[in-house]
Amino acid sequence: MATLSAVQGDITEQQVDAVVNAANSRMRGGGGVDGAIHRAGGPAVLADCIARFPHGLATGDAGWTTGGDLPAQWVVHTVGPNFAAGERDRALLVSCYRRSLEVADELGARSIAFPLISAGIYGWPLDDAIDAAIDTLARTVSGLDDIRVIAFSASTFARLHDRVAAG
Repeated sequence: MATLSAVQGDITEQQVDAVVNAANSRMRGGGGVDGAIHRAGGPAVLADCIARFPHGLATGDAGWTTGGDLPAQWVVHTVGPNFAAGERDRALLVSCYRRSLEVADELGARSIAFPLISAGIYGWPLDDAIDAAIDTLARTVSGLDDIRVIAFSASTFARLHDRVAAG
């Protein structure tokens, strides 16, 4: 059974097999976590996105690329629903976490770090984003040993940590 933990820090610095990127559907980089992962991973991440996802990726789906210059070997890209643009089907958000775990299992990853998908610029309400992440990651069977949810800010980390501790 995997250990699920909350971590305050920078997802691009996590010493894990795979990091999850909250990508946009074009799969060409962007802002927030997506931009940070592309910057830290270097041009190899974008080149692999272009090769693997010439037509992008659907909301709720996931796929992988090299980790490039990241400490992680792989980046698992997933496209979260844009709450601010009216995409409010929670099942799509839950699918992001499930599909990311499936992709990590296919790769043989043992450790993975997730951001809070859709909780940034996509505007998903933070408490529900935390609940969707923790509930899904705790209940989905996978071969992973170490599942981390990363929060950059202290205030988000405190809320995330309390939710992980509550189970």
